[in-house]
Amino acid sequence: MKKPSFLPVLIATGFGSGFSPFAPGTAGALLATLIWFGLSLVVSEICLIWLTVAFILLFTLAGVWAVNRLESYWGEDPSRVVVDEMVGVWISLLAAPAGNVWYVLGAFMLFRFLDIFKPLGIRRMESFPGGIGVMMDDILAGIYSFVVLIIARWLLA
Repeated sequence: MKKPSFLPVLIATGFGSGFSPFAPGTAGALLATLIWFGLSLVVSEICLIWLTVAFILLFTLAGVWAVNRLESYWGEDPSRVVVDEMVGVWISLLAAPAGNVWYVLGAFMLFRFLDIFKPLGIRRMESFPGGIGVMMDDILAGIYSFVVLIIARWLLA
């Protein structure tokens, strides 16, 4: 059997974090969170927002493309595909103030909770075909996490 191309594997596995033997989805979300947090310490808040939006758009499109390329090799939505978790946690992190560890942890944990248990119609998103279905459930979990964190920030302000 032919091996899949390197670039779709690199993208879909979140730079290899999806090959983690334990909780690959959490590993991918953690990598994305660490990337975001590192950036939050070195760029302005407005720059961080724009970079995060760019990452979300770029990795959503690249993720759909990569998953569609890999489905014939790995089957539908294999656990090693974590680019969707990366995008979802970045959406959640849009609600976190730059450099605030507690909001970052909250965004990460809330996103993972919603991604794992898939309430509120999140599971239905998996019925979309191919890479879109793989990405959409995590995008919706990220949106729900974002909304909850924005409300929490408003209530705590």
